[in-house]
Amino acid sequence: MAYLKIFPIKVTDKKALDYITNPDKTDEKLLVSSFGCSPETADLEFSMTREMAKKNGMDKGDNLAFHLIQSFKPGEVDAENAHRLGQQFADEVLKGKYEYVISTHVDKNHIHNHIIFNAASFVDHHKYVSNKRSYHKLCRISNRICHENGLATSMPTGEKGKSIKRTWNIIVAPVGKPSYVSQLINQSGLPSTMRNFCKRCS
Repeated sequence: MAYLKIFPIKVTDKKALDYITNPDKTDEKLLVSSFGCSPETADLEFSMTREMAKKNGMDKGDNLAFHLIQSFKPGEVDAENAHRLGQQFADEVLKGKYEYVISTHVDKNHIHNHIIFNAASFVDHHKYVSNKRSYHKLCRISNRICHENGLATSMPTGEKGKSIKRTWNIIVAPVGKPSYVSQLINQSGLPSTMRNFCKRCS
């Protein structure tokens, strides 16, 4: 099964991109791929797309990008298949309209994908809308892909009459150092009560 989280990036997408493409976490970057951009220059390409969106009057909101985390149960899938499933997921969700970088981290006991995609589309310059409805859509797509590949499904879909257990992946930081996800939550612009809730679930 794949557990999903999504966060807006409001301050700097370069720091987030540098984190997810860390060679120590991605088998020397063998588990890094991208769409519509190069992983090495994605932050610059994202920015150019957002500038075009701004010129076309589509620059709504202050989100620079979004960070999706797709985490699998320990031993459920190997790194190569996790990366393949993550690419399939990103392609279906973003429909070829948003640049993205995906990496698969293998430095924890649970393999997980990081997908950072531009908040603005390079096709029609519309901004991605992240809300409860779009999150449930992400979960439905992820559940279907997992089911098609023989993995269990558990994410909430928002469909009435279906009881789905909510589960959360755990990202552990070195002692004394805040995790990257905690930093991301702090920079998200969410109300303090929501930030505290997200940290408890991280």
